[in-house]
Amino acid sequence: MRGRFRTARPRIRGVHLAGWLFADMLLVLALVAMGDQGDPVAAERAAAPTATPGATATATAAPSATPTPTGPRGVEHDPVTVDVSGDSSDTAGLAAQIRAATERYTGRQAAVVLTFGSNRDPGAGQAYAHTVNGLLAQARPEMFRGTTTRDFISLADNPRHASLEIYFYTG
Repeated sequence: MRGRFRTARPRIRGVHLAGWLFADMLLVLALVAMGDQGDPVAAERAAAPTATPGATATATAAPSATPTPTGPRGVEHDPVTVDVSGDSSDTAGLAAQIRAATERYTGRQAAVVLTFGSNRDPGAGQAYAHTVNGLLAQARPEMFRGTTTRDFISLADNPRHASLEIYFYTG
């Protein structure tokens, strides 16, 4: 008779613990993310000038109309588009075209250049774009120093032509 009145004990299975494990891992991830953030109050204190005892107040110049940028430079959203045409063996001619087309942007620095070489053959179009990108530093070393370039193709039937999308840094 004893066997008939026994109650079965529920067993804890791993599936029931999965929700708690997920919640604990999410809590740990949130704590790590919050710990990675800087202290804004300490940053303000470090940026503010400190007064020394016994120092007299002096008048300072009015702040300039344009604030001095702090932090990393940004990249403009809209590119400047430049077109060059010619045989890939005429590197001096292609460099001269790039130099002439970017004359009005002298003093600026390019962040990214996407070059689209036109050809029905994808390999030839990308090779032409690579050749043109290789001439950027020759055409304007100060503008294209450290610039990231990418070679793409345009399947337009216009061989020996490249379209460059130049993204300049802001400011």
